[in-house]
Amino acid sequence: MPVKVVIIADPGIDTAFALALALNDPNLEVLAIVASAGNVPAETATRNVHLLINSLDPPRWPRIGAAWPFESDLSGETLHGPEGLGGMKIPPVSLLQPSPGERVLYELVREHPRELTVLVLGPCTMFARAIDRDPDLPSLIDRVIIVGGCVDGPGNAGPVSEFHFAFDPVSARRALRAGAMLQLLPLDQSRRLIFSPSDLLELPEPSSPTSQFLRAIVPWGIRATSQLYGVEGFHLKDVLGVVAASQPKSVTFAQVSVDVELRGELTRGMSVVDRRAGAPSPNVQLAVDVELPEVRAYIRRILGRSGTGSV
Repeated sequence: MPVKVVIIADPGIDTAFALALALNDPNLEVLAIVASAGNVPAETATRNVHLLINSLDPPRWPRIGAAWPFESDLSGETLHGPEGLGGMKIPPVSLLQPSPGERVLYELVREHPRELTVLVLGPCTMFARAIDRDPDLPSLIDRVIIVGGCVDGPGNAGPVSEFHFAFDPVSARRALRAGAMLQLLPLDQSRRLIFSPSDLLELPEPSSPTSQFLRAIVPWGIRATSQLYGVEGFHLKDVLGVVAASQPKSVTFAQVSVDVELRGELTRGMSVVDRRAGAPSPNVQLAVDVELPEVRAYIRRILGRSGTGSV
């Protein structure tokens, strides 16, 4: 049976790759995509979800949840391009009036109690809002997978902070303390998913709508990654969340206690692992290793399906 998934996303380039995989993966049944402010503002994020679904034209179309207009001084547009999708000029789409994202998540969790995996590929804002709406929600979710935080190594939003957590640290803390069965995929592991320009531009099924769309948006990310980080290629960080949902044996986890720093000029959004003797009980399964060859094989296998019409 496919895993029932609700995805929370702030669509930038790596998120587009992640959504393309999830929507074409027979192991996943994507019931909804809830937009979130993050890489782009809320209204743009909601529109980008519409654009992605229209452009990818998946075998099954999910529900769409609108983003809450949360504001932060952080933006991902330098890395992901104006409006988040590599500066790609996409014809306007006629937007339906989607329900608020937290309502979509609440309704689906209540409709499928203890069956849903919630996959958070952006800030935790929308997940936290759903919990505020219904504090019992975490106990009704089978698994929460969050791509966020940074445990060892430098951050990408500050010296020790990762973008998703730094964008809305209060919601990140709310998510980690919610009591759900939670798997955390930190920047330490997700930044290992670095792909060369040839990997990204020579995709399987090159004539499929999915591969054509992804090839059109990735050049911006390749140039920006070179300019910002001196790295040749692009990190598909959000793809690790889809891998954990679909191919759980590809990721190794350890039980730890993690919290989020809410204050500090240099540390706001920092994820803090308590390794002391007598530390609080573990609240997170923290990813500590990833089978990269399996991840690469998975990407090519799923994108290879995107032009076949297989479901």
